[in-house]
Amino acid sequence: MSSPLTSSIDPAEVEKFSAMAETWWDPTGPFAPLHRFNPVRLTFIRTQALTHFGRDAGQLSPFSGLSLLDLGCGGGLLCEPMCRLGFTVTGVDASEKNIHIARLHAEHQELPIVYRPATAELLASEGLMFDVVLNMEVIEHVADPESFLASCAQLVRPGGLMITATLNKTLKSLALAKFAAEYVLRWLPPGTHDWNRFLPPGSLHALLKRNGLDAVKLQGVSFDPLSWNWRLSHDTDVNYMLVARRAKS
Repeated sequence: MSSPLTSSIDPAEVEKFSAMAETWWDPTGPFAPLHRFNPVRLTFIRTQALTHFGRDAGQLSPFSGLSLLDLGCGGGLLCEPMCRLGFTVTGVDASEKNIHIARLHAEHQELPIVYRPATAELLASEGLMFDVVLNMEVIEHVADPESFLASCAQLVRPGGLMITATLNKTLKSLALAKFAAEYVLRWLPPGTHDWNRFLPPGSLHALLKRNGLDAVKLQGVSFDPLSWNWRLSHDTDVNYMLVARRAKS
């Protein structure tokens, strides 16, 4: 995989997810929690994009003519529904195995998604820009969040959006997202997350602001044990999503 020497990727994290690449589309496998989490984040992304770009929610492909980049796309769980909504989609992942699985699945679905084994830094060095950049559950796995976000911000076209999803650094997230999820409930393989890499919303907001993006919405996401599903909430203590925009030039 070609990438610049300044890449912020953590090789150990890439190898961790590469080892599970064959199971991306198995709703009962290691990525089962992500499959259950996917509907709530898909709805959120769609709603934010509809509002921001003034698109008609009643259209079958409301985002036709707009481009979307999914950084750390994994097996393509977000890329495929975004493509069906009309976006011209590019999926990028540091793991060649993940990209291989994503390509095969998209080809089987006859979806024209461009997949590349690459990094945010590489795409930024190529001068690429997109209307929407998805940075979902990635930043807590990189070696240098500040450098990574600087490259991500360069990829957002003037007037465009970046949506970031990550984990807050609180005692509640340590108890629930780390110990409970990995060692008690066994939702995730032990060692999936490092709590020291979790990022408070204020820190994320400051990093985005430093790189020319203005935060416009902070959204909490909580697990509902009664329905056994995820839902949007006011609680940002564990999982949250932050929407930022770049001003039109």
